[in-house]
Amino acid sequence: MGRADARRAQARESRGGKKSGGIRGLFTWKKLLGAFFGIVLLGMGAFGALYVYVDVPVANAMAERQSNVYKYSDGSVLARTGKGVNRQIVDLDQVPKEVQHAFVAAENKSFYKDQGVDLKGTTRALLNTVSGKGKQGGSTITQQYVKNYYLTQDPTVSRKLKELVISLKIDQQKSKDEILAGYINTAYYGRGASGIQAAAQAYYGVDAKDLDVSQGAYLASVLQAPSQYDWNSATDTGKKLVKERWAYTLRNMVEMKWLTESERAGLEFPVPQKPKPAQGMEGQAGYLVEAANKELEKQGVTAEDREAGGWTFTLTVDKKRQKALEKAVDDQLESKLDREGNKVDATVQAGATSVDPKTGKVVALYGGEDYIKHYISNATRQDYQPASTFKPLVLASALENESKTQDGSLIGLNTVYDGTSKRPVVGSDTPFAPQNQDDRSYGQVSVQKALNSSVNSVFAQMIVDVTPAAVKETALALGVPDKNFPERPAVTLGTMNASTWDMAGVYATLDNHGRKVTPHILQSAEHRDRTVNAEKPKREQVISRASADTVTKGLTGVVDAGSGGAANSPAYDAAAKTGTSEDNKSAWFAGYTPELSTVVALFGEGDGGRKQVSLTGTANSGRASGSGFPARIWADYTLGALDGGSGKTFDLQDVERGEVPAPPTPSDTPSEEPTPTEDPTPSDTPSETPSGTPTDTPTSPTPPPPSSTPTTTPPTSPEIPPLPGDGDGQPGERPGSNGVAPQ
Repeated sequence: MGRADARRAQARESRGGKKSGGIRGLFTWKKLLGAFFGIVLLGMGAFGALYVYVDVPVANAMAERQSNVYKYSDGSVLARTGKGVNRQIVDLDQVPKEVQHAFVAAENKSFYKDQGVDLKGTTRALLNTVSGKGKQGGSTITQQYVKNYYLTQDPTVSRKLKELVISLKIDQQKSKDEILAGYINTAYYGRGASGIQAAAQAYYGVDAKDLDVSQGAYLASVLQAPSQYDWNSATDTGKKLVKERWAYTLRNMVEMKWLTESERAGLEFPVPQKPKPAQGMEGQAGYLVEAANKELEKQGVTAEDREAGGWTFTLTVDKKRQKALEKAVDDQLESKLDREGNKVDATVQAGATSVDPKTGKVVALYGGEDYIKHYISNATRQDYQPASTFKPLVLASALENESKTQDGSLIGLNTVYDGTSKRPVVGSDTPFAPQNQDDRSYGQVSVQKALNSSVNSVFAQMIVDVTPAAVKETALALGVPDKNFPERPAVTLGTMNASTWDMAGVYATLDNHGRKVTPHILQSAEHRDRTVNAEKPKREQVISRASADTVTKGLTGVVDAGSGGAANSPAYDAAAKTGTSEDNKSAWFAGYTPELSTVVALFGEGDGGRKQVSLTGTANSGRASGSGFPARIWADYTLGALDGGSGKTFDLQDVERGEVPAPPTPSDTPSEEPTPTEDPTPSDTPSETPSGTPTDTPTSPTPPPPSSTPTTTPPTSPEIPPLPGDGDGQPGERPGSNGVAPQ
């Protein structure tokens, strides 16, 4: 039994030894090591294949999409436009170095030394993605840049693997500065802001270049959780966390020798400003943007260029004066209108342009009630007549051409004309006999008084004396557009088409002593790849200083003693002219001070802008003349724009007074006794005060001759004092005449 037992035991041991030896043989260290290296090699091969297979893609559309920013002259934001994204890409050199370091300190201290990836963090993120735990941080700045710029935010394994491969390639292809710039320009900071420039404006109201280190550390911190860390909407916990993140960032900066301990100790947490709604095209912004875009087109920046985004357009518009103009229209017009309940009020459109007469810069512009509601800009539209605001240009041409009346007297402010209503002009192949406002006749009247009361018959004869062709030449040189501008006597009543923008430039040229002023609204246009500066307009002398200053002198009389009385103020020196077109379809006030040239107009617009209608009855006030709402808006705005007034006065030289006939000699005196209505006392200058009771027709025994010849006998009709209106009615030419009646 001993032997048998021994053999059985040996057999069992032998069988057991074979089993045990088989398992040990399968998991020997050599085999395990070989398997490990096999897996590693397989992984390396797979990664190598992935590295070869995955190319660096083109940027995704959202990463390159940018907005355009329009700014006031002081740099504050007027409006943003773009395709649903608030981003402006800036070069890294536009971001202060300490702010750059804040982002690196907050997100990736090893950024300047690593190869673009964090294997440990990426592995952790992959495992969390596979296990369904969602997103996980730990990526380098390079990886985050790749995710934002080339890929999507999808938390998938394939996207994470692509991110890893592309990051390695990008680190080899681009410099660290390029990667950092890409990162801070593509990251989302909350408040609708993508990129550091938009974020700087959204949180602190400054450009990226003006951020300080404390603000930069906050923006770098807020990236971790934009909605949770926005100070305005954060919970107490969120505020605590973002302050800790901010402090962590600054500690890292000290550790990296980018900030000293003393500098860090002096920093306070920079509480951001309250969020503001993104500026769009509502209100006046759309009109200003539209005017700037039209000017950009002329300078070669096309709509396609603009739509690509990334532009900063700085306008000449003065924010304070723009607000003053808007307030003046609201206070003096809109507050008095009942647009819902009054059919006339519903048709009223206001427009205005204000220009610096020394530079041509448009400092304020009013395009309408709201760009969203009324897209046609009332400031730049050219479909209405400027009416009697054109009359000073007839005088300017007469002075410039040294024109004379029919009897050979040099035309100036003291020259006497016949102001009889419906008086036929003399010396024209085109018959023309315009009616004065309310058919009032003024008798023998000086050019100054004719300006004050806007006497149609006087300027009708004057344009014939100068010739319509010469007047048109002067008007075009001053800046009136050549739109519906025939060379006929009727144009003396302003029957061509012009905008408030055009006429503000014309009057600015008069204000500038005859040196051409061309309004412009663009100050600069800047892009990363291109800069466009406003063209410097030519400053040629289009009429002499004497001519321009004489017109200015005449227009001061309109304010001091004529239809422009609503603008008369001891707070400033002003020159102006009123205008009301045929059937009261438009009403104008064009005026200037030594510092501002401003034109305000009302337009009667019906049928969605396709029809011109009368303004009569606006705000239940009867005839809406230029001396009414437009003049009051002008005066209110000017006072505000000049901060309550200005001590500057017009510097006028060589004012042309014109020739006045000498008093009659005894031999020239008629033998008959003068009628009781005649003025027995002749004078070298017409009286500015009435010598009798106003009448509708001359009171001399016989009608005045159809001539502009100054009388050589005492005036036979008293001058009519200024009317409550502006005296600018335009009834058109006589029926059957060959002239062009106002439209």
